[in-house]
This record gives sequence, structure tokens and C-alpha cells, in this order.
Amino acid sequence: MNHKQRRLLTQVLATGVLLSLLGACTRLLPEYREALSLEAGFSQTTFEPVVGRTTMFSNVFVNPNNSSTYPIDFTIVNARRFSGEAAPELSDIFPVKVWKQAYTGNETSVAEIEAKRVTEYHNLFEVRKHSGDFVLWSSATSNLLRCQADSGYIFDVEMSNGGGRRYFRNMRLMPFRERPYEPSNLNAITGQSVANGIYPSTMIGVVGDSTNQVLSAADVDVFIRKSEEGKPGGNTISFMFLDKYFRPIDPAKFADTDWNNLLHGFNMTKTATRVTYDVAFPVPAVPLATRFTTADGRRATTSFAWSRLGYGGLRQEAEIGLNFAIYEPGNWEIVFAFKKDNPKFSND
Repeated sequence: MNHKQRRLLTQVLATGVLLSLLGACTRLLPEYREALSLEAGFSQTTFEPVVGRTTMFSNVFVNPNNSSTYPIDFTIVNARRFSGEAAPELSDIFPVKVWKQAYTGNETSVAEIEAKRVTEYHNLFEVRKHSGDFVLWSSATSNLLRCQADSGYIFDVEMSNGGGRRYFRNMRLMPFRERPYEPSNLNAITGQSVANGIYPSTMIGVVGDSTNQVLSAADVDVFIRKSEEGKPGGNTISFMFLDKYFRPIDPAKFADTDWNNLLHGFNMTKTATRVTYDVAFPVPAVPLATRFTTADGRRATTSFAWSRLGYGGLRQEAEIGLNFAIYEPGNWEIVFAFKKDNPKFSND
């Protein structure tokens, strides 16, 4: 055997050894199999959303150590009323508004906001197919769903992947009636008013005109209500102020208010009795912190400010404000009614 033949034989033997080693390693690797773990499940099995607003229940599916392999499919099955009757209201589909582009809070018109969402058809209450998150769409109302004090609904969830399927049985949906605005003075079960109004979120340096005493939030009633003004089918929010005799206070007296950036509204109109904005509902549009919202993004924040010269020529700043959310379209008004004394705007 010459040198060239010996070298060729060495290469063949080396290749054979390498292939043999690779084959052994391959046999040692565990075979990938899809699995459904008995450890996986839902941290929440009873859902009590408020109808009339889109409510997400996120991260309720728990999969310890990824013991169940993804992708996993989730489906609501066997939805029925608590009495055992069929619940077609949960299996029928309805038009809902779905965001297709991200809302930022920097949009410059209602049209720009509306262009970012489209109408799709969904079940009023559904589970997200691959995440296990649940959502109740704002199209759900007490005219469509049974709300507390009714016992609501029972449903099962099917969880499946290539490893098989599991069922989570007798989960509950027990919605509350509409509360179209927050803070709310409406009873969660009856939907009836339980208080005359709500209080301002902010009340700083407001002095009574006749008493010259500092007023507190308890001295003001705030009413959030549908307005009799505005064109039919309009979507607006108006702000009004009333003195202790229920006479309008000119909004111009709140002279330090940044009216152009008060909320994410457009086409502001101001009269001697109210300031009105066109808006896209809900307000806030999504739970996102913007310059128009609280830090958690769940409520719009508004502030009405003015200043005056107190005794000794010292400037005194005053502010009254409300953090709120409105979920239902329409023409709305937010009224600040001073009931103990009128706010003082004049200098001492």
C-alpha cells in the first residue's frame, strides 16, 4: 500500500469514527414531545367585569417552568347560564371595536384616533386563543348579559396542544351592571345612585367668597351626566361650574387653566357657561399613561386653576380638578357645584 492509499484509508476511518460518535450523541438527545402539564392552570376562575367597558384579564393562565409546551390553544366551551340553560348571548357574535394601530395620546383629531381602530365581530366574552387571557368587550350591556344579582354564567375552558387536551370546568362569569363613568355614585348591582354626586380629586387653595375660609373637597359636588345639549349622536365632554345658588360661573374666571391641553379633546368651544370638546370614547381611550392621564393611565386628569392677591399682596394660587373615566359614547357634562360657599376670584 503506497503513501497515497494509506492517507485515503486514514481519512475514511476518521470519518467513520466521527459519524459513529455523532450517531451516539443523537441517540442520547431527548426526543422533543409536546406536553400538557397538570401543574398548569388558571389563577382566577371567577370573573366579575363591569359591562359597557372593555375589560382585559391578563396573565391569569399560569404555566410553571413552561411545563406545558407552546403553542397552546384555549377555547371556551359549554357556556351556559347558572341555571343550566343555554346561553346564546355568549355564543353569538357582536360588533366590537378593536385597535389595529397603537394609540399614543399624540393624535390631533378624533378622526385620527378612529382610524386606528376597526369594527370586528366577536363573542362578548372570550378567551384569547394562545395566551389564555380573557376579555369582555364594551359591546356587552345589561340588556344582553345577565348581571348581578343574577348568578350569571358557568363555562369550561379547553386547553390543547399536540400533547393532548385538558378541561378546566365550572369557571364563572358574573358581570356587574353598567357604571358608565368613574368615580361612580352608582350601585354596582342595581345601577341606581347611592349619593348626590362625587367629590373633586384635587382641591387646593380654594377660598370661600363670603367666609374667606379655605374650602374642602366635601364642599363641592361633582356631577357626571349625559348632557341635554349637543347634537344627536355627538361625542363631547363639557365642563361647567355652578355657585351655591346653582347659577353658572363663567369658565373664564378659571384664568390659569390650560384649556388647550385640558384633556385629549378637540375643537374646543367656550361660552359664558361651559367649555366643550369633541372626544373619542372611552376617555381615556386605552389604559396608557399620557400627558392627559393619571400615572397609571386609567383616568383622565383635569385641573382648573386661577390666582388672586391675598392680604399683604401675596399671590394665592387655587386649583380644583377631577380624575375621571367615561366609557359610554354621547354628549356628557361634568359639573362642579359649590354648595357651601362660592369660590373667591377677587383680590383682597
